[in-house]
Amino acid sequence: MITIRRLGLDDAQILIAGAKKRAEEIGVPMCIAVTDESGQLIAFERMDGGKITSTIIAQDKAYTAAGAKRTTESYGSASQPGNPAYGINSAIGGRLLVVAGGLPVIVDGEVVGGIGISSGTPAQDTECAQAGIDRFGHSLS
Repeated sequence: MITIRRLGLDDAQILIAGAKKRAEEIGVPMCIAVTDESGQLIAFERMDGGKITSTIIAQDKAYTAAGAKRTTESYGSASQPGNPAYGINSAIGGRLLVVAGGLPVIVDGEVVGGIGISSGTPAQDTECAQAGIDRFGHSLS
């Protein structure tokens, strides 16, 4: 038998609140998605002004981060021609994203979910995702 630890709705709301606060501070309305450890969507928020095209991108970033258990950014260079993961971005219907802004949520060394952010630059997206994780981490203390 396997016991699985995963984020719940309350956890997802904490992650979103942290990411949203940072997005407001930098003045970039974001699309924010949180998934469980298997990449299934738990919660999503599109801030007023968040790009419509970013709704799916944010969800796919969270899906990738949780399912692959790594940052979306880490796939960026690895997926370039001649590198070990070349072409991976076309796997599973194109849902694996190789652009920064998707981070796994890790508790006690175990991936329990993912957060994906989109609408800013890749650096801004990552900054907001990290702010969500930081707030979540503080809630566990």
